[in-house]
Amino acid sequence: MTGRGIDQVLPHPSEPTLYEPYMTSAVGYVELAERASGPIPCPANFSYLWGDALAEFEARSPDRRIINLETSVTTSAEALPKGINYRMHPGNVPCLLAADIDGCVLANNHLLDWGIAGLHETLETLQRAGMATAGAGRDAREAAQPAVLEVPGKGRVLVFGFGSPTSGIPDTWAATEDRAGIHLLPDLSPRTASQVAEQIGAQRRPGDLVVASIHWGDNWGYRVPQAQREFAHGLVAAGSVDVVHGHSAHHPKGIEVYRDRLILYGCGDFLNDYEGIAGHEGFRSELVLAYFVTLEAVLGSLARLAMVPFQIRRFRLERARREEAAWLQQTLDREGRELGTGVELTADGALVLRW
Repeated sequence: MTGRGIDQVLPHPSEPTLYEPYMTSAVGYVELAERASGPIPCPANFSYLWGDALAEFEARSPDRRIINLETSVTTSAEALPKGINYRMHPGNVPCLLAADIDGCVLANNHLLDWGIAGLHETLETLQRAGMATAGAGRDAREAAQPAVLEVPGKGRVLVFGFGSPTSGIPDTWAATEDRAGIHLLPDLSPRTASQVAEQIGAQRRPGDLVVASIHWGDNWGYRVPQAQREFAHGLVAAGSVDVVHGHSAHHPKGIEVYRDRLILYGCGDFLNDYEGIAGHEGFRSELVLAYFVTLEAVLGSLARLAMVPFQIRRFRLERARREEAAWLQQTLDREGRELGTGVELTADGALVLRW
């Protein structure tokens, strides 16, 4: 989430006015973070946010890098009356390029915070910068298209983006034949899972790897709803999906491996401006994870999942201390028991999934 307070410390801050009951200016979130952790450089350079994560990305050298981008990227002044509106200035898109992001999933409950004009500008800005997008479009057909990420010598990764009303996405944000919007799931029923699997199957070629990236569920809490499990299982059982990339909760949730396919029910945030905000401290949402997923070529089965813990401090990712990494390990290990997984802490402070 590179909007609001984070946007304010980058070289091209948006006009900071907010319409929240809690805060009337995005600058207030910068002040909260500084009060909690110390001064933040302003303007910060575009790579500042990623901090220690950049060295980790370089060392592990993933073939492709995918994010859920939970903000509109626009100068639109059409703030929808929803209470919380996230916006990043288009001039700050180089902060994503600084981390070599390949694909942005946009099907979430903040993409249209600044109206249809904001959505159009978001799509144009990201695509002009060379990043593939998924989960939103100028009409229903475009919103349903995957981000196609070529990996030289290995094949293609198709990333499909989906939003669920369970995450707070209004029904009116759904893309239609003549209206821009989000690729919105009507529900998480077996029938919808079957329809989604059929849509994916129509575009999948032999050798492709497929990621279904889904924005679903509440912001807080570890419980994985049965409907989510059944929906994810349905996509995997149909042979259409190799990774389910779930997000919405502000903290990591339990992980499952079903029929050798990875299901991340909630990855948690990776960057946000919540530093210094009181409430929900027990979830330790300042502790975040980068997920490095290794799949068997062609087969798509999970070979390895390593997770590297970081702490958000002064709007920047710092490598988590061992005691913080141990807290994440114990939490994910506990939450994974019912799902058939465990998590180990390695000597270098990373986490590794066992199943």
